[in-house]
Amino acid sequence: METKIVYFVHGTTYDNASGNCSGWKQIELNELGKEQAIRLGETTKDLNFDVMFTSDLKRAIDSSDLAWPNYEKIVDNRLRECNYGDYDGKSKDLVVYEEHIDKPFPNGESLKDVEKRIKAFIEDIKLNYPGKTVAIVAHRAPQLALEVLTKKISWEEALEKDWRKTKSWQPGWQYIVKINEKNQ
Repeated sequence: METKIVYFVHGTTYDNASGNCSGWKQIELNELGKEQAIRLGETTKDLNFDVMFTSDLKRAIDSSDLAWPNYEKIVDNRLRECNYGDYDGKSKDLVVYEEHIDKPFPNGESLKDVEKRIKAFIEDIKLNYPGKTVAIVAHRAPQLALEVLTKKISWEEALEKDWRKTKSWQPGWQYIVKINEKNQ
């Protein structure tokens, strides 16, 4: 048995538009981000989810509410963006993921820390939603952690293939989580 995860990223924020990275900072969607979320909902209106999760950060919650206003959402702080620590809200040029796979950002966390959070989240999904379709609205680092965990690839490979780098955005990414026999 398997559980399907459909992953969506939040719309553009004021920080994104100004070249800053928000990390754990609460930041609003800008007008473009609101429009993106509404269009995402229209584009995916024929998809059905058994459950929808969102990060506890405002930009993810607002994106999910604008895209899918009729779905009840479960807010889970494990889906937060990476904590950039001293770099939260600062220039995106300071936030070099390749340098922080194992090494935490100053007063923040590493990508491996995010991976641990997402691994715990996946274990809960396997236990509580076997055979279901789970939607997630969140951020860059949790999505990359899903790539690493579900595709069994390295962080370096996930970063190299990141849609943000390849400019290959799509309205949702699908991941399959295999449920082992003891969880069925």
